[in-house]
Amino acid sequence: MGTPPRAPRPASPPPIAAQNLQRPLARLLRPLVRLCIRGGMTFPTLAQLLRELYVNVAEHDFVLDKKEQTDSRVTLLTGIHRKEVARLRGAGAPVNETPPALSRTSAIIARWIAAPEFTGPDGNPLPLPRTAGDDAPSFESLVTSITKDVRPRAVLDEWLDRNLVTLNENDEIVLVDAGFVPRGDDDRKWHYLGRNLHDHIAAAVDNVSTATPRFLERAVHYDGISQKLAARLEIRSRELAMEALKTLNREANRALAKDEGGNCRWNFGVYIYRETADTPPRDDRDAQS
Repeated sequence: MGTPPRAPRPASPPPIAAQNLQRPLARLLRPLVRLCIRGGMTFPTLAQLLRELYVNVAEHDFVLDKKEQTDSRVTLLTGIHRKEVARLRGAGAPVNETPPALSRTSAIIARWIAAPEFTGPDGNPLPLPRTAGDDAPSFESLVTSITKDVRPRAVLDEWLDRNLVTLNENDEIVLVDAGFVPRGDDDRKWHYLGRNLHDHIAAAVDNVSTATPRFLERAVHYDGISQKLAARLEIRSRELAMEALKTLNREANRALAKDEGGNCRWNFGVYIYRETADTPPRDDRDAQS
């Protein structure tokens, strides 16, 4: 019998030069530095966080096959002194876990805007009575379809306090826009800041680190346009983006009922941004995607 052919080796990732990272990093970090300054996070605090992250990533993400990661190798990868590496190793990185209350809230809202029994003919979430008989949709049946660990009344009181829902003239519970977009002191906005930016950047980094981009990470942009047109395009893009998000949420929610479960995670996000540039508009206006 002949020797079976060897499987082809996966394509090697293209080399990345450190100098190629400086300009894009400076641009993507600028709004985060602005946020840090507004929030009172000083440079030494941020530098310490980066130092811990450098050590943690080098320790866990750059391990050689069948070799124990050493302080010397982490120092080589990061440029951080070996004594400092020895002190920081094992300290861990910022926790990425979703707080239970946040995960529960997101799951209930996702079902409310996706499941046929909780949405109207137009696809929008129905106003729900607190309770209902004969398996009719209600806020109680919505909450218990996700969790039985928390009483529906406790969830309602919390949501009313956070302005996620209101009560209409029929004493029905109505989901408001805040249910989709965290505002004010809502802890969800800080969780999603980290998660959504992480996933967007991770997709982009993966695409420039491999020979063939794996993830869809595209944008449509026009420069040198009027404030009026920019505002109109923002409104229209919001409509299209929300429709895409709702459609995917409905499909995912239906598929979830038949899924056997596993250790995978999926995220689909959309962003819109508009600003007034300091530089004068160019004559060679163009669009890219």
